Amino acid sequence: MELIKGDNSNHKIAGDLNSVSSNNRGYLIDMDGVIYRGSKLIPGSDLFIQILLEKGIPFLFLTNNSQRSRCDVVLKLAHMGIDVEIKHIFTCAISTARFLASQKPNGSAYVIGDAGLLTALHDHGYAIDETNPDYVVIGEGRLLNFEVLEKALKLIINGSKLIATNLDPNCPTDSGLRPGCGSTVSFLETASGRKAFSVGKPSPIMMRMARKELDLRTAGVTMIGDTMETDILGGLQMGYRTILVFSGSTDPLDLEKYPYQPILAIPSLKDLIHEVENLQTNLA
Repeated sequence: MELIKGDNSNHKIAGDLNSVSSNNRGYLIDMDGVIYRGSKLIPGSDLFIQILLEKGIPFLFLTNNSQRSRCDVVLKLAHMGIDVEIKHIFTCAISTARFLASQKPNGSAYVIGDAGLLTALHDHGYAIDETNPDYVVIGEGRLLNFEVLEKALKLIINGSKLIATNLDPNCPTDSGLRPGCGSTVSFLETASGRKAFSVGKPSPIMMRMARKELDLRTAGVTMIGDTMETDILGGLQMGYRTILVFSGSTDPLDLEKYPYQPILAIPSLKDLIHEVENLQTNLA
């Protein structure tokens, strides 16, 4: 692993990126902890994205947050000065909806989650059913209460299959951590004795879907994230080049705890600007 300890414009392009044609490279980019923290932009991330857009380098924002629709994410980024299109957003809600539609077209689901998850399911032909759904689908939900959990539990026991948009135990907010989708899933798994199937990072299902969205081969994909258990693990399992940033949930000292490592570790996206500036593309 190459560790960049500060802003260093002379560092080499890490990994095997130089062996890949310049027109066949792209980035999968986590959001919270990489682009912003809560509602605050991480310095340099806006310039990094601007260069990708100017050079026509393919990229996707890859997030395990199922709350917001793609339109909502685009608007949030615009408020921070990052102007992207809907095509640049790929959420675990989308991967979940696509997966379910491929498994059981025009199925039904009981959903614990917000508008982003509901929109994705509706867009893929799924109806919401509180009586006898094919699946119980769990995402982030701010309106969670015991009555909702009890209903989900009864449906699971009666045969509905348990699906998790992700297994993140908590979510960062401006005021600190709050319980995440994984915490809700653990509650229902313990109560029902059934294991959930997760479609979010680090699931190869979501990671493969994202690569296909970029229309790139495995060797040309770089996964950038701040979390070892999701971003880096998911990227490594798929054979992607992996870059860890310390601007989010992981500290440099944390790396000693893991049996796997990213190819490159840097303070923030600001330290990757030199790399993308030097990529030569047809649009450059």
